[in-house]
Amino acid sequence: MSYEMIAILMFSSMLLMMATGQRVFGVIGFVAVLSAMLLWGQGSEAMGFTAIIKLMHWYPLLTLPMFVFMGYVMSEARLADDLYRMFHVWFGRVPGGLAIGTILLMVLISAMNGLSVAGMAIGATVALPELLRRGYDKQMVTGVIQAGSSLGILIPPSVVLVLYALIARQPVGQLWLAGVVPGLMMAGLFILYVVIRGRLQPHLTPPITTEEAASISRREKLRLLGAGVLPVAIFICMMVPFVSGYTSLVESSVVGALTTVAAAVIRRRFTFQVFQTCTRQSLFINWS
Repeated sequence: MSYEMIAILMFSSMLLMMATGQRVFGVIGFVAVLSAMLLWGQGSEAMGFTAIIKLMHWYPLLTLPMFVFMGYVMSEARLADDLYRMFHVWFGRVPGGLAIGTILLMVLISAMNGLSVAGMAIGATVALPELLRRGYDKQMVTGVIQAGSSLGILIPPSVVLVLYALIARQPVGQLWLAGVVPGLMMAGLFILYVVIRGRLQPHLTPPITTEEAASISRREKLRLLGAGVLPVAIFICMMVPFVSGYTSLVESSVVGALTTVAAAVIRRRFTFQVFQTCTRQSLFINWS
């Protein structure tokens, strides 16, 4: 059997099993082990177990639970609420301003934990109700949240790039640096689309009312502007020591998790219930 036919059979088997609702990692592992047995015969099934043990011994893999935990702390401790309020106040008068603020919020969330699922969770719980309440088009809202949350794949510290570094055997730091410019370019294109669509069809992205804008004092605007310091501080505390070579990848993820927890404690939002929920959800994500 030719290599092309083997590849076609493996790929079609994966698609067929995924269509039945099986987990992706289980489908890939099953097809790989079964193909190895058919190609190389008895004893080749050990290749799958060897790969699993090798993966479990990969030290940088410890970054995944740390980044997942950071994302859930951001969501459960409502640290993103102040950020969204800041974008709401400063961009609300612009057509499509809240949608633009949502994309910028996703950029900051991605820079803090590098996890798309965290951006999706925060967008669905914080941005979605507010945008719908203010008369934004449903398709526009869902598209903005999904597009913005996808930025976590590129903007460092990206969890996906950590996994890709394992497969491609490339330095994680260089992959992170390579993802910065494309991630910011995508965010800029998303914002440009919202601005153009808002100009052409203003009813899809209505701005906040003049009365509401007048009710927000300059002092309140400046106070909310300070909320933007939080993601920058977390990003600096986590990335600068890593890029400078003072900490390893795993150590930087721990620093980021501790910094996020410290921010939640300072805001008096890190309760035992929040800690229990974040820990449980992080373990569930990493197990699944």
